[in-house]
Amino acid sequence: MRRLMILAVALLAVTVAMAQEAIWGRQAVVSPEIHDDNTVTFRMRAPKAIKVEVTGDFFGVDAPRIAELKENQEGVWEYTTPEPLPSELYSYTFIVDGVRMNDPSNVMMIRDVASVASVFIVPGDPGDLYSVNDVPHGTVARRWYDSPTLKEQRRITVYTPPGYENSKQTYPVFYLLHGSGGDEEAWISLGRTAQIMDNLIAQGKAKPMIVVMPNGHTQNAAAPGESSRDYLPAMGGGQRQAVASMEDSFGDIIAFVESNYRVKKNRANRAIAGLSMGGMHSSAISAQYTKTFDYVGIFSAPPISTMRAGSNEEAVKRAEEFVNKLKTQQANGFKLYWIACGNTDFLYQGVIDSMKKMDEIGFNYTYRESGEGHIWKNWRIYLSEFAPMLFQ
Repeated sequence: MRRLMILAVALLAVTVAMAQEAIWGRQAVVSPEIHDDNTVTFRMRAPKAIKVEVTGDFFGVDAPRIAELKENQEGVWEYTTPEPLPSELYSYTFIVDGVRMNDPSNVMMIRDVASVASVFIVPGDPGDLYSVNDVPHGTVARRWYDSPTLKEQRRITVYTPPGYENSKQTYPVFYLLHGSGGDEEAWISLGRTAQIMDNLIAQGKAKPMIVVMPNGHTQNAAAPGESSRDYLPAMGGGQRQAVASMEDSFGDIIAFVESNYRVKKNRANRAIAGLSMGGMHSSAISAQYTKTFDYVGIFSAPPISTMRAGSNEEAVKRAEEFVNKLKTQQANGFKLYWIACGNTDFLYQGVIDSMKKMDEIGFNYTYRESGEGHIWKNWRIYLSEFAPMLFQ
């Protein structure tokens, strides 16, 4: 009996050991590894692969967009950046024998429209602002609100600042809109809104505020997989025809927020901003809802409406109508109208032309020009600079 028990214990130990090996596998591959000098090493275990490459936005503008990894004796492929990387949030993917795939050793991933990429953050400025630090944290909630204008329930993302749940005070509201390829999750994931706001508030650079991030595509009620309707990712289209525009339905969003959150309900405590399509929405909404917003941010978008029209004559007519709305907005007054764009952005000339038109009518705005183009790197920077200017 004693021998049987010893044998049983031995078999159990072997079984457990095998189970652990099955669960954990061999020695973990560290990838990406960010070194003290901010060079980065990418690794992938692929002993049967013929060729492994890495591509991502960490390459410089003039550098090759793909680099080859080299295989070591253990079947692990490696590539180390030849130069330190500037502090930033970067995305990348591997290409294994011609097939793209995410880094199996990196659990940090972000969805951009219909694709998912691995990401990492190089510390410093601005990377530290995009990181989760040891500071008080706000709360991110996904809520559903009723839109009588669009005749449906719609999904929205809301950031409430640290301490909101345990306080009785009221807060200003910042409405933050995504671009044509995004949805209500774009700013919170790719834009790192929660991390940026947590850090700015902790540093005393921004006032505690509620940030509301709606879905700007009226054809879709929510992000992919979050709605009962089918979702077509191309420019946010869907099977349901939109019954109203984002501008016409925006009052439903304001009504929901001001009925469900402790907010200050006046123009001095409302801000709106957006990137690309969301920038156009922000300019149009702030002009349509007169005396509603004291702070307006237009990121990488022409403030003068350039939405598609049936003809050039119709486009000219729309632009003239919008200029008249800007004149009314100027007469009503506001505290900040902030325009930002990269100097290689494909919309850059449209932004310049729009500002010339605004100059002609004496419209007051502040312009911030950065380098590079139509990319999240710029939009995170714009958010980091715009938020501290709000509600002062």
